[in-house]
Amino acid sequence: MGVIKNYGHLLPVTEKTPQITLEEGNTPLIYYPTISHDLGINLYGKLEMCNPTGSFKDRGMVLAVAKAIEEGARALICASTGNTSASAAAFAATAGVPCFVLLPAGHVAMGKLAQALMYGAKVIAVRGNFDKALEMARKAAENDGYAIVNSVNPYRLWGQRTGAFEIVDRLGDAPDWHALPVGNAGNISAYFAGFCQYKEIKKSTKIPRMMGFQAEGAAPLVTNKPCPNPETVATAIRIGNPVSAHLAREAVEKTNGEFNSVTDEEILAAQRYLASKGGIFAEPASCAPLAGLCKLKREGRLPSGITVTMVQTGNGLKDPDTALKQVGKPIEIGDTLDELLAVMKG
Repeated sequence: MGVIKNYGHLLPVTEKTPQITLEEGNTPLIYYPTISHDLGINLYGKLEMCNPTGSFKDRGMVLAVAKAIEEGARALICASTGNTSASAAAFAATAGVPCFVLLPAGHVAMGKLAQALMYGAKVIAVRGNFDKALEMARKAAENDGYAIVNSVNPYRLWGQRTGAFEIVDRLGDAPDWHALPVGNAGNISAYFAGFCQYKEIKKSTKIPRMMGFQAEGAAPLVTNKPCPNPETVATAIRIGNPVSAHLAREAVEKTNGEFNSVTDEEILAAQRYLASKGGIFAEPASCAPLAGLCKLKREGRLPSGITVTMVQTGNGLKDPDTALKQVGKPIEIGDTLDELLAVMKG
């Protein structure tokens, strides 16, 4: 039914809010038996890649777009490292309004760029990083009739809270830890707010430790200073000055959580591990939490037996080139059974 229909009573929705939907939300929460055994915990993945555009952005975007239209916006604008652009363009298409997307030139995975273009957005490549593109988008949105739908839009974070609602609804209570990749830092803030809201209305008994993981080359919340030239293979979190940093810090501090960084090598190893042992192909940024949990396990800082949920924010098919660079090429043979059996027998 979608986020607005399912959870509208817990969101800032009015009778005038358009009931737009792409049937976003209600994504699977799956248990990873092999990885859980390896790490000595009970590990679940929240498969946000199962949203209509293949990422977590949809559950917040639907509310941001609906409220923008309710408030009179005639066009949408956003800056993006890829997933936001795809989501904004898709919901703009279903709502029948134009969408302008600013991307850092040369730093967006082709799958995400293809989505934004196919949905009909006007895509503008900025010769600069994401932070510069966001600054430009915010200024452009000051013009009458335009609404910015990045996570600076409070309705985006309201909508993203519903991921926490779904986790508690599925498990019966909040987990002990909740692990996420952190780029612009809105999602960790939204999940924290969602867990708090559910505890306030007695749908759960606790709030999990919020564990945020960044790429080593783009880790401003770990180093406590902006990163002017962020670099990482995980393009979705290639952000050096997170707009929601203050909210993310509050989420971590109030839950005795942590920010940690992982290397690109650790992220890519976790991507292969998740696919080969968990059966889920996630984009690199989605694998930062698993890389971080593995790192904490090696350091002896991962408590045994705890229940951990982690958010798989985006589908691996959004960035197939990065994945293909890690694995071997197909084995080519002729068209005889003997050749096939020879390969099968090693």
